[in-house]
Parts: sequence; structure tokens; C-alpha cells
Amino acid sequence: MTQVGLSSPSLPMCPSAMRTTLAFARRELREALTSRWFLLYTAAFAVLAVATSFMSLAGTGSHGFAGFSRTAAGLLNLVMLVVPLMAMTAGATSVAGERERGTLLYLLAQPVSRLELLLGKFIGLSAALCASLCIGFGLSAGVLAWRAGGAGVGSFLSLVGFTCLLAVVTLSVGLLISVSTRKASVATGVAVFVWLTLVFLSDLGLMAGSLLFKFRVQELFSLAIINPLQAFKMSAILGLNASLDVLGPAGVYASRTFGAALPWMLAGVLAAWGALSFLAAALIFTRRAPV
Repeated sequence: MTQVGLSSPSLPMCPSAMRTTLAFARRELREALTSRWFLLYTAAFAVLAVATSFMSLAGTGSHGFAGFSRTAAGLLNLVMLVVPLMAMTAGATSVAGERERGTLLYLLAQPVSRLELLLGKFIGLSAALCASLCIGFGLSAGVLAWRAGGAGVGSFLSLVGFTCLLAVVTLSVGLLISVSTRKASVATGVAVFVWLTLVFLSDLGLMAGSLLFKFRVQELFSLAIINPLQAFKMSAILGLNASLDVLGPAGVYASRTFGAALPWMLAGVLAAWGALSFLAAALIFTRRAPV
């Protein structure tokens, strides 16, 4: 059995370590599904998604493709605002909350490694977040299928997949914040600040920066793509089979310069954010005292 200590993180590959990780994941999922934050976030996202569905159907009559396509486009900005906040705050309170309640010492006193604990929390919270999002998207899709048929559902499913990816990526950022702080309230405050920063730098910040600093289109695209929210937005727009021209000069430059390689580049940016954030969280968590 893996020993508890301050050893450097290594991937749990043996069957016993996998069972331990999955046991922590089931515990985290069970607690998340019964927590107030899960119920509140699920209800809020479901209400907003259904409201967006009804709004998108206004004036479309019975054209299913218009309903699903317009809803997916309408949900895009909603997802960029709500989902990162959900994931970051959920991740931020995970380890910090256990530390503040004193349960982290109890968990680490068991014959488990810190990486198994952290990975189990990540898997469990990822499953809970994806379940919450699928409930909201499912209700929205039900309204659209009832009122407008099922044509064009592919673009909607594409948005669901990219949204779950965004949730997992920003959850990793939340876990990094959580292992770096000792109180859940501080972790939540830092998570909200990081969320506001990413949201501001997504569209409004790029517009203001281009006006103030006269960025060239190449620089503007570079600043846009390093932001996970902008990378998600571009990926989702491409998944909707829409043109990046709607994003202005940076979108036109990206389409013309990178072409078919652009989706892979955007996916790589999101994967890098998630992997590097989780790796940094694992390094900090395995080297830091539990209290």
C-alpha cells in the first residue's frame, strides 16, 4: 500500500491505488450530489438554459435547426460566465474545506497517498459538475425537441461536450487554489477573483487592450488563445460550424493562418491549462503540511 508522506507525486498505477482513488471519487461524488452548492448551481443553470431555449424559439416557428442552433449560440455566453464560476468555487472549497473542518488530517492518517486523495476528489467533482450541466442541457434540449423537433441537435451536443471540458479545466484551477490556501472562505474569494479576471480579459479586456496599446492582430490572437475562456469560445464556435469571423480580426487571422489545425491548437490550450493546473496542485499538496 502506498505510504503517506511528503513524497513527490507519481501516478497511481497499481490496482490498490486505483481502488483507493475510485473510493475517494465515489465519496466526493456522493457528498457533492447531496450538497447545497450542487443543488443551487444545478437549479440556476437549468433555469437559465431553459429560459434561453424559450427565447431562442421566439420567431423561429417550428424550424428545429433554427431552435437548436440559436439556443447553442445563446448558451455560449451563458456557459462562459456560469460554468467557470461553478467549477472554480467547487474546486476551491474542496481541499481547503476539508483542512478547515479538520477532516483532512483524518483522511491522510489512512494508508493512502496524497495524490490518490487529490485525484479522487478531482474525478468525483468532475463527475458531479458534468452531471449538473447535463441536467440543465437535458432540460433545455427537451424543450427544444418538444417545441421544434430534433434537427440540428449535433451542434447542441458539441456545445455540451465543450462545456464539460471547460468545467474540468477550470476545476483544476480551483483545486490549485484550494491546496494553496488554508481557509475555504479565502479560497472562494481567490477563485471568484480569478474568475472575474479571466472573464474581463476574455472580450472586454481584449477590446480595451487593442484600443489602448494598438495590438497587432497576431498579438491580439496570442492574448486571446492563452485565456481558457477564449479558447473554449473559439472551439465552441467551430463546433457549431460557424465562422470565426464573428470574433473580429483575431478570428479572421486564426482561420486563415491555422486552418484545419486550429481546433487541435485550441484543444491543446485547454488541455494544457487543465494538466498544468492539476500538476501544480499535486506538487503543492504533496509537499505541504496538511494543517
